[in-house]
This record gives sequence, structure tokens and C-alpha cells, in this order.
Amino acid sequence: MAEGSRSDGFQGAKTGPAGGLLPATKDPTAVERANLLNMAKLSIKGLIESALSFGRTLDSDYPPLQQFFVVMEHCLKHGLKVRKSFLSYNKTIWGPLELVEKLYPEAEEIGASVRDLPGLKTPLGRARAWLRLALMQKKMADYLRCLIIQRDLLSEFYEYHALMMEEEGAVIVGLLVGLNVIDANLCVKGEDLDSQVGVIDFSMYLKNEEDIGNKERNVQIAAILDQKNYVEELNRQLNSTVSSLHSRVDSLEKSNTKLIEELAIAKNNIIKLQEENHQLRSENKLILMKTQQHLEVTKVDVETELQTYKHSRQGLDEMYNEARRQLRDESQLRQEVENELAVQVSMKHEIELAMKLLEKDIHEKQDTLIGLRQQLEEVKAINIEMYQKLQGSEDGLKEKSEIIAQLEEKTNKITAAMRQLEQRLQQAEKAQMEAEDEDKKYLQECQSKSDNLQKQISQKEKQLVQLETDLKIEKEWRQTLQEDLQKEKDALSHLRNETQQIISLKKEFLNIQDENQQLKKIYHEQEQALQELGNKLSESKLKIEDIKEANKALQGLVWLKDKEATHCKLCEKEFSLSKRKHHCRNCGEIFCNACSDNELPLPSSPKPVRVCDSCHALLIQRCSSNLP
Repeated sequence: MAEGSRSDGFQGAKTGPAGGLLPATKDPTAVERANLLNMAKLSIKGLIESALSFGRTLDSDYPPLQQFFVVMEHCLKHGLKVRKSFLSYNKTIWGPLELVEKLYPEAEEIGASVRDLPGLKTPLGRARAWLRLALMQKKMADYLRCLIIQRDLLSEFYEYHALMMEEEGAVIVGLLVGLNVIDANLCVKGEDLDSQVGVIDFSMYLKNEEDIGNKERNVQIAAILDQKNYVEELNRQLNSTVSSLHSRVDSLEKSNTKLIEELAIAKNNIIKLQEENHQLRSENKLILMKTQQHLEVTKVDVETELQTYKHSRQGLDEMYNEARRQLRDESQLRQEVENELAVQVSMKHEIELAMKLLEKDIHEKQDTLIGLRQQLEEVKAINIEMYQKLQGSEDGLKEKSEIIAQLEEKTNKITAAMRQLEQRLQQAEKAQMEAEDEDKKYLQECQSKSDNLQKQISQKEKQLVQLETDLKIEKEWRQTLQEDLQKEKDALSHLRNETQQIISLKKEFLNIQDENQQLKKIYHEQEQALQELGNKLSESKLKIEDIKEANKALQGLVWLKDKEATHCKLCEKEFSLSKRKHHCRNCGEIFCNACSDNELPLPSSPKPVRVCDSCHALLIQRCSSNLP
């Protein structure tokens, strides 16, 4: 009935510019859509303004919120198709809202929670609960936008002229985005959503000019306050960002300075490495030049020997074989020298790297030794303090043990006095009983004596009261003594704990001493390793100098040509076919076979080589003079 009256009211009237009514000239469904759009605008605007003025967290009892849900329900019901069932006609908005789960995966939680609600029995109640949960999640506009985009699926539930199928539905969805400003806290479980009647209350939107003016002022004041709060929050955020940026700038400056220092160190290292590379290249070039000169000399020797072979026809095969052997020996010597040079260069690089690593390790270990010494000094100071505390605690323990002995003596005295008082009480009770028996027996005879006895009883009662008060005082004193004893026991336990801590500190101190000794051993071992490396380096340098001297000796030799030598230099006999020419590998002169049949190892070649008799005698004299 409410829906029918709503539709009849919307179909026949339209508001004019002056507030009057104009006759309906358009399609009634278009008029209904326009009216629903205007009501949605008014309800959303009023809800946002009231929420901002009175607080943003809204309850389910808030009237503008209830009217908003009623208007949304009418908007979703407009143009729904009637589905026939066996018993009645079914016209609900739960069907299109269920489609949102398929189109928008995040809406599955709302659908599942609505189905799990126990109090909902009708589809309309489920749809109302769905709208409330979507508003609390601030995703109503997103969910309904998915529905409006898929008009093919909506055509199964709505007529072609329905609000959700036209442009007005998209406008309402755009207006719903503004509700994300509102925080709503709605209790869906306790409400009876099945039996609610959705009637629009137009009185909330038809107000006087004064109310409108006051409302506008309140809205302006609220907006000003919100702007003030917003500006304050922005100021706070900007202050925090400025402070964070200052800290970042400081950290970046520090890191920049560190990087600049590291760059300078790296550049210095690169320059040093480039210098070393240039030196090594120059050395390599010198070695190559020397080897080339040596090869040229060997080539000259081969040519001279070949010329002698041409002049002398006898023994050509033997001389040729000897020349080939000499060439192989020289090439092998050259390869060996080059290999040794490459090995020594690699050894030099490895030794330099090892020296750098060892220097780093030594610096690090020196730092650790300094730290360990400081820790040892701190531990010594702590041990001295703990020893002083131990002495003070032992003195206190002695004093407290004496006090405890005195207290025990006092307690023994108090217990003896208590026993005496208990005996006196027993005696008094016995005397009282006897007196009562005598009173009962001789009441008739001794009435005059009863007064005296009563006086005595009263006196005894007074004595009993005094004794009871004395007992209470003694009990309280005993309790105080027991509390003092417990305090002393607690102090003793605390002192024992401190002694255990001192023992643990001593153990740690011993462990630190062991670690210090191990570090010293490691330090001595590394020093020995450094000394061994230094010795090896000196040996390798000596070998390199020997090789350089050998190369210099090779460069100083001058080989005589076979054409220039016609007689042996020692015996001065003329060379012929039977008497062949031989070069001395030390002086470079040409001799006969008889004068150059000696072989000795030279610095240029470790293998024994042909030498003349004079060079042989000189070399032997040098060797004998070098020997001790």
C-alpha cells in the first residue's frame, strides 16, 4: 500500500521553479525516476551534513540514516520485474544484489554474512541487511557501479524503463561516493528487518527558511571547524615530515662524506695499482727485449756455425745435429725463464695480497686486544667492588648473627615466662573451682563470708585480665621477633645470591683470561707466519736479482764471427777441416777443440756449457774464493 501511494504521488506531480506544481507532460516513468533522483540527492546531502555537524559515527536509530535506506530501497525497487511462483507473486531486490558477488569478488563476505544471520527470513530483509553492511564497509558505490555496468544481466530483473537501467542510476551511484566520509556502526542482528515498512518522511526535507538559515550557519561553522582541524593535522604532518627530512638530510650528508672518503681511498688504490701495473709492464718489456736480443745472438751463432759447416765439409751432419740441439736448449731455456718470470709475478701479487690481508688482521686483532684489555680492567674493578661488598656483607652477617642469637635468648626467656604464667593460670583456675564448691556447700551457713569471697573473686578476675593483657603483649612481641627473623633470613638469601653472582663473575673472568691467552697464541703464530713470508719474499727477490744479473751478463757478450778467426786464441794453430772452430760460452772467443773441451754451468744457463781453458780456470778460482 505504501509503495502504491508513493508511485501515485510521484506520477501526477512535478515541482516547478517557484515551488508550485506543474501539470505532468512527460512520461510517468521518467517523472518517477526524476523524483527518486531528487529524493536520493536530498537524503544523501542531509545525511552527510547532519553527520558532519553532530558526529560522524552513526547508529541505526539515526533518523536521516533510516530515511536514506528507505529511499535506496525505493530506488532499487523501481521497475523490478514480477516473478511468478506457485503461491504468489515475488518482487524483491535481493536477486540483483546477489549478482554483485559474481561481479565483485570482495562482496562474497557480505553475502555470506547476510545468509548466516539467524533472524532474517525474507529476501527483502536480507537486501536491507546487505545495504547496511555495504554502507559500513564504505563500498556501496563500488558494488552498485558493478551492477549498473552489466545491464545485460540487470535486464533479467528490471524493466527497460527502470531507474537502474537509465542514467539516473549512474547519477545516484556517483552521489553514493560521498558517503565514504561517514562512519556508521549499525547492529544488524537485533533489528527486525523483515517486517519494517519503508515510508519516506517528507517533513525532514521540507523546512522553514529560519531552520534553513540556522542549518546553513551550523554547516558553515562545522565546515570551518573541520577546516581548522584539517589545517592543524596538516601542520602536524608537515612538521613531522620536515623533521624526518632533516634527519634524512643529516644521514645523507654523513653517508655522502663517508662515500667521498671511500672514493678518495679507492682512487688512491687505483693509482697505486696503475703504477704497479706500469712497472710490471715495463719489466715485462725489458724481459722481452732481453729475450729477443738473446734470440738474435743465438741466431747469429747459428749463422756463424752454418758458415763454418759450409767451409768444412767433414762432419756436416754432426755439426747440424749439434746446432739443432743447441737451438732446442736455448728455446727451452727461454720458455723456462718466461715461465719462472710469470710464476714470480703471480707470486709477487699473491704475496702483496697476503701482506695486505695480514696487516688488516693485525690491526683488527690489535683493536680486539685493546678492547679485551679494557674489559679486563673493567672486570678487575668489578671484582674489587664485589670483594669490598663481600667483606661488608660478611661483617653485616656477623652482626646480624649476633643479633639473632640475642633474639633467640630473649625468645627462650619469653617461652619460660609463658610457661610460668600458664602454670599460675591453672593454679588460679583450680582455686576458683574449689572456692565455687565451697560456696555451693556452705551458702546457707556462710552468707557473711560470701561477700568476702566475692571480693576475692573480683580481685582474681582483675588479676586474670592483667595476665591476659600481658599474654597479648608477649604474643605481639613474639610476632615482631618472628618478622625480624624472616627479614634477616631474606637478607641472608639475598647475600647468598650475591655470592653466587660473584662466583659466576669469577668464572667469566677466568674464561676471559683463557680467551686472552688463546688470542695471544694466535697473535704469536701470525707473527711467525709474517716472518716466514718475509723470508720467502727476500729469497724471491734474491732469485729475481740473480736472473737480472744473468741477463746483464748475456747482454755484455760479443760473439766473434767465424770469418774473422783463422787461428786458435790459446795455441795459435790454424783452423782447418780436421781442426774445427768452437765458441766459448763465457767470453765469446773462438778456440779449437783441444783448448775448449771443458764444460761448466754459467749464471745464464744452469746446464753445463762449453768453456775455454782460461775461462774454466778463472771460474774455478772464483768459486774457490767464494767458498769459506
